[in-house]
Formats: sequence, structure tokens, C-alpha cells
Amino acid sequence: MTSAPKDKLWGGRFERAPNETFYEFQRSFPFDRRLLPYELAVDRAWAHALEGAGILTGDEVRQILAALDQIAERVANDRAWLDDSAAEDVHHFVEVALVERAGALGYKLHTGRSRNELVVTEFRMFIKEAAAVMHRAVAALIAVLVQQAEQHLDVPMPGNTHMQHAQPILFSHFLLAHAESFFHDLDRLDFAAHTADACPMGSGALAGCAFPVDRRALAGELGFARITRNSLDSISRRDFVLDYLYALAVLASHLSRLAEDFVLFATPEFGFVALPDEFSTGSSLMPQKKNPDGWELIRGKAGRITAALFSLFTTLKGLPTSYQRDLQEDKEPVFAAHDQALAMVQVAAGAIATTRICAARLREAAADPTLLATEAADYLVRRGVPFRQAHEIVGKVVREAERGGQSWTSLPLAKLKTFSPAFEDDLRAGLTVEASLARHAVPGGTAPEAVRAAIAECRERLGALGVAG
Repeated sequence: MTSAPKDKLWGGRFERAPNETFYEFQRSFPFDRRLLPYELAVDRAWAHALEGAGILTGDEVRQILAALDQIAERVANDRAWLDDSAAEDVHHFVEVALVERAGALGYKLHTGRSRNELVVTEFRMFIKEAAAVMHRAVAALIAVLVQQAEQHLDVPMPGNTHMQHAQPILFSHFLLAHAESFFHDLDRLDFAAHTADACPMGSGALAGCAFPVDRRALAGELGFARITRNSLDSISRRDFVLDYLYALAVLASHLSRLAEDFVLFATPEFGFVALPDEFSTGSSLMPQKKNPDGWELIRGKAGRITAALFSLFTTLKGLPTSYQRDLQEDKEPVFAAHDQALAMVQVAAGAIATTRICAARLREAAADPTLLATEAADYLVRRGVPFRQAHEIVGKVVREAERGGQSWTSLPLAKLKTFSPAFEDDLRAGLTVEASLARHAVPGGTAPEAVRAAIAECRERLGALGVAG
């Protein structure tokens, strides 16, 4: 068991060392070491702030910055150094390393600041960067969906509601529906990045810094758009983390729905797509199997993302104002959720890009005459029949055809007229998949011209993000 180090950040008040089991229990360095790059960046900025406040001389700042550069270089080249450390947290790790290189000068860097503000500042920096990484990955997934939509623009499919055949749509329209969900995810990621984009440095432990540091200069050096407004709120707040986890949870739900669709579409009963070898696995017993494990794992991992959100909600619920050690539990769920969600997005993009679309089977399924029942009702409406009556008439036609074991579209005109005299010979011309699709030409509809316009708009939106569609 690792012994508690003597050079703690808080030891003067205590006569005895921490219980070793407790020390390991309360350590966060095994996971918050991920914040090391941000810790070093904040240390550099704080050194400049202390110089401006008259606490450090220019020469002292140069010595501290040189020592921090040495730490960064060793971190990059010696991962075992981190693995072997008994540091309490990332701040403790850097301070010990700094003192080893700069001597007593290293202790001066912590003047006027608290770990409370350090950790929330660094976590905000992480969220900003994580949201940007996720944003790029989701945009790339959208681009793949748009590419597939453009390549299969002429392919119809049966659109379903309640998992039952409803109306014909274009397969491209289906793909763009998923793309639209992911565009909304980009908005949520942007919002999470915005809420994280405020710098708490200068807040102290809760009351604000006792030295005249320039908080706006600190924020600018660290890449923040603004400073936080209240020191007590600054060290208490984790809303920005919830915003990011919420964005990830909704993204995961969209990925899960996409996964479910492709798991179903790959079954022999549907046969709409052929699974790519690169994102599938086989059976250890049945040699013929190709399993959609990539999609199934995406669907399964969505629960972990949602759980991370509720885990943090549970931690935050009922905490009194100010910093409490419970807040240490905010990072592990976020790190795990970010890593899992990023992998889910990347796997989904790869699977979509390499999936073969079975166009002939989609066209065959779209030829189901029941998909055109609404067209018949609309035909009657155009001939003056109120829609509710038209709906009932066509329902009776379909029921009669089912009783006779035939397609309702094959019923002769004379038979149809027994249901409504409004039926005429021109009905047949409109009872095709192509005619049905063409009629849904409103913006956002499934008509080929509307879908072409939607693809062009998606490409324009992606272009504004710097992504080739």
C-alpha cells in the first residue's frame, strides 16, 4: 500500500499522518492526472498574475516557467513517472515536482489561490476542449450520412410508424433524419462549451483572491471568453459539467436509435443493408454468422452515458453552497462518458461509410400497396370528399381487399365505386411509389426535389463548420 507523502498541501494543522487506507480512498491523482496539461497552463498564467500583483519578480517567473516546462517535457516522455507517483491530486503532483526543480520558490506559486478554483478552472478547460473534439467527430458523422444520402437519392423505402408500414419515403430522407438529429447535438455541444467558457481563477477558496491579480488577463491567457461573476458561485458550480453530460446523453440516445435501425435493417427479415466486415464480428460456434456488434455495443453503451449524467445529478443534489469534497466525484463519470461517446460516434461513422445499401430490396419493400392507402384518401379529398370520410372509405377498401386475399390496388374501378362514386380511372396514375414521393414536395418532405435541397443545405451547414460534406 502506498504511504501518504510528507509534503502534503495541507499538513500543518495535523499531528498525525492520514490513515493509509483513507489516503488511498481520497486520492484523485489516478484520474485527475488527465488535467495535467491544464494544470501546467494555469500555473504559467498564475505566475504571470502574481508578477502583475507584485508577489513574484520577473526573474522568479522565468525560473518557475522553466521548471514547468521541464515538468511538461518529463510528463511527455516518462509515463511511468505518473504511474509511480503517490501524489494526492494533480495539483499536489505539480507542486512537488516544481519544488524539486525550483526549490522554495516553487511554494510561492500557490500564493493567493486554492485547489478549489484550480480544479474547476481546469475542468472547464477540459470541457471546452472535449466539446470541440466531440463537435468535430459528430460533424464528420453527419458528413458520412449526407454522402450516403446523396449516393442513394433514387432509392425508396417503406416508411414506418409503430414499426408498421406507413408511407413510402426515400432512403436518403431516412438518413437525413438522423443527420438532423446530430445537427441538433452540435447545438447542445456548442451550448455546453459556452457555459464552460468562463474563468474562475481569482476566486480563491470561496471569497476571492486577497491579492490584486488581473482576472481578465488571466482569463485571456487561458483562452476563456470571460470571467465568472461571483467567487462563491465559481467554486460551487458544476452546471457546465451537467450541460456537457446532457449533450452527450442526448447524442448517445440518437446514436442508439441509429444503431437500432441498422441492427433491424441488417436482419434477413428486412435485408435493407449488408453489414460491413470491418465493423462486425462472427460467432464462436456458428460459422455463417455476421453479427452487428458495433451497432449493438453503441446501443448498449448509451446507457452508460445516461448513467454518468444521473450520477453527477445525484452527487450534486442537496450539496450546500461552496466547495465540498463530494465534487471530486464529478470528473470520473465525465471522462468515461466523453471517451465512450467519442468512440461511439467514430464507430458509427465508420460503419455507415462501409455499409452496403441493398437498393433492390428497399425498392421491393417500398412497393407494398398498403403504403399507398393515404394517397387514395388524398385523391378523394382533391375530389371534394372530407378527409375523415375519405379516410374511412379507403380503410373499408383495404379491409375488403384483405378479406379477399388480394391487393387493394388491384380492385377494379367498378368495385371501388361501390365504396365511393368519387373514384375515377385517373386514380391509378397516382398509385405509384414515384407519384407518392413526388407529392410530398414541401420543404423537409421526402420528394426527390425536397431531399436534394436538404442535401445541399446540409452540405452548406457542414461547410460553415469547415467539414466537407
